[in-house]
Amino acid sequence: MKQMKIVYEGGEGELIEKKSRFIATVRPVESEEEALAFIAEMKKKYWNASHNCSAFVVGENQELQRCSDDGEPQGTAGRPMLDVLLGEDVHNVAVVVTRYFGGTLLGTGGLVRAYSRSVQEGLAASKIIEKKIGALLRIRTDYNGIGKIQYLLGQRGLVITGSEYTDIVELETLVPQEQLSELREAITEGTNGRARFLREDAVCFAFVDGEPLLF
Repeated sequence: MKQMKIVYEGGEGELIEKKSRFIATVRPVESEEEALAFIAEMKKKYWNASHNCSAFVVGENQELQRCSDDGEPQGTAGRPMLDVLLGEDVHNVAVVVTRYFGGTLLGTGGLVRAYSRSVQEGLAASKIIEKKIGALLRIRTDYNGIGKIQYLLGQRGLVITGSEYTDIVELETLVPQEQLSELREAITEGTNGRARFLREDAVCFAFVDGEPLLF
């Protein structure tokens, strides 16, 4: 997979539905063991809640999927929660929705809507980033070529992540895998062969608040 959405920082969302309180806690996880430990932690934290329903998705292809209604009518909590995670195409994430019963029955449809909306609120409160497979590309050029390279990178939505100016210029940029070959050709052509590619390291990367993050 060339890119996937992951949770960088988990969050917590809340909603009230007919006096029932729903608290959604989202956390990034890398394995089933991590997910189960997180669920156990939430059940301990909210030990006095009516229900602690859960769902998690792990794997590059979302191959590991689990959910639990935790005592709610079958199919009204865990599966709708899982469907939200899959619908948002988020990977390696777990969510627990804690319910404090408010005294009014919500009905099957009401429960499905409440648990689904709770997960959406939890994801909205989390920091989700796009992890990409690509390369850290280091380019050397003379001062005549720098403007052209900056233009070509900007055209493709790529940013300069490092630079060094001496008698020549060296730049670093993070390039998604699918853009790499075409970018190299464009830079070579645009600088009439004056640019040199010093490094091309395979990396997984993302940007968090505009700052590069390597995995």
